[in-house]
Amino acid sequence: MMSRVQKGVVAGFAATVVVSILEAINMMAGPWVTPYPDMLAFMMGMEGNHVVGWIAHVVTGTVVLGSLYAIVCPRLPTDLPATKGIAFAVGAFCVLIVGLLMFGDPGVFSGGTLGITIAWLLVSNVIFGFVMGTVYGNLVEREKRAAKLMDGVPAH
Repeated sequence: MMSRVQKGVVAGFAATVVVSILEAINMMAGPWVTPYPDMLAFMMGMEGNHVVGWIAHVVTGTVVLGSLYAIVCPRLPTDLPATKGIAFAVGAFCVLIVGLLMFGDPGVFSGGTLGITIAWLLVSNVIFGFVMGTVYGNLVEREKRAAKLMDGVPAH
């Protein structure tokens, strides 16, 4: 039996893998926009260090966002796990934009790529939230079914 936070970490990892594949395609084929791992590396004062950016990306998506989602999931305004994940991810997107404006590279929001960068970040966050919410919801439902089969009390 997993705790809510453990389920959130698993769901955050699954969502991070999906978004990382999209970021890798962006980096290899383009980049069409500034890759998120590069933004993270810059915000941490290690501009150009892709390894640090990717590590921060995985840790942020898996541990930070996955755990936070598990904690706030019951309080999110929608009923479906996927829409709860999207609502959470849009909130995280807002925090990300504020963080980028405060600590990030001002060049990310200048020039002709402003709209594309913001759209890319929003779309990738929505995909992240959809995957995280769906995986988390599946884990919760699986545990409820297992508890029902054992005549136990559901975890949530």
